[in-house]
Amino acid sequence: MSRRTRSKAAGVPAQGTAARCTVSVCRGCCCGTPKVPRLDHAAQLAELRGALAEVATVRPVGCLDACEHANVVVVQPSAEGRRAGGRPVWLGLVNDRDASADITAWIGAGGPGLADLPAILELYVFSPSRRVREHLED
Repeated sequence: MSRRTRSKAAGVPAQGTAARCTVSVCRGCCCGTPKVPRLDHAAQLAELRGALAEVATVRPVGCLDACEHANVVVVQPSAEGRRAGGRPVWLGLVNDRDASADITAWIGAGGPGLADLPAILELYVFSPSRRVREHLED
């Protein structure tokens, strides 16, 4: 059994990740492609990583099967945020720098469970099907 498997089995968070949100940026069949024009997808991912380096783990993921909401970003709460009642927040149509900046500001303030979702981001929230949510469940 690897150290990672032992830690997960024992309920021990991975080193350095307990206080961090996880931001999953869909880069599947529609998100992150020319199907969403006028957006530099690589720059968007780099900006999220740079802006959130100290407070969140940003990771590109394959297709989340929510293509009608491209580009999709899922913000999962930190361990502290989850204990406070935070749950993953699915954001769709994240297709401009202002939306990315609003997301980074919210996560910088604590993210799900620790900071109220800004009103502007409520416009981006959607609820995926249970089948789709299972892709990223903890």
